[in-house]
Amino acid sequence: MQTLRQPVGPLPPQVYWRRRLVVGIGLLAVILIVVLILVRPRADQAGAGDPGANPAASDAPADEAGAEEPAEPVDPANPNACTPDQVQVAAVTDADSYPAEVQPLLSLTLTNTGSAPCVATVGTDVQEYVITSGSDRIWSSKDCQTDPAPAEVTLEPGTPLSTTPFSWQRVRSEPGGACEGKRTAAIGGGATYRLTVTIGGFTSEPKPFILQ
Repeated sequence: MQTLRQPVGPLPPQVYWRRRLVVGIGLLAVILIVVLILVRPRADQAGAGDPGANPAASDAPADEAGAEEPAEPVDPANPNACTPDQVQVAAVTDADSYPAEVQPLLSLTLTNTGSAPCVATVGTDVQEYVITSGSDRIWSSKDCQTDPAPAEVTLEPGTPLSTTPFSWQRVRSEPGGACEGKRTAAIGGGATYRLTVTIGGFTSEPKPFILQ
């Protein structure tokens, strides 16, 4: 027991105490490292299951990643071309029924149903009026058209644009057929016809009318 308190050897006692102190500190360091190795994985596992362990992620706005870019404003001085979802075309006749020898007046109405002005191509070169009866194609304005002209117009929202009415002579036509002289007359006697118009790629619903 005496040798534990009073080191025995050729060197002074202070040397042996220093050596013991160094060995003791080294042993404590080893124990501390082992404890940290054992405790650290448990702390990591607990943190991984904690919803609040990553406050930076939870504090971010929920819709930030999926937020849509704001739409570019429309310049009123340079409106975009009209699209099918913002233009409505209507075929127009001046009556629903016509007595014998009375020629129907045909026209169309174009309306911008959107919220911003748009540019539409409306020239006679992109207009076509087609009259049918059942599956029979009776007449088309393209069959005997002369001097078609291009044109563009700015359509204001909710402001209809109407073309100038013209008369249909109650005759048949066909592509490449004769346009001069006497042509075959359309049948009257209460026959139902339908007018469909197309302008600049936009097409109307059929408009029915009757020829007596």
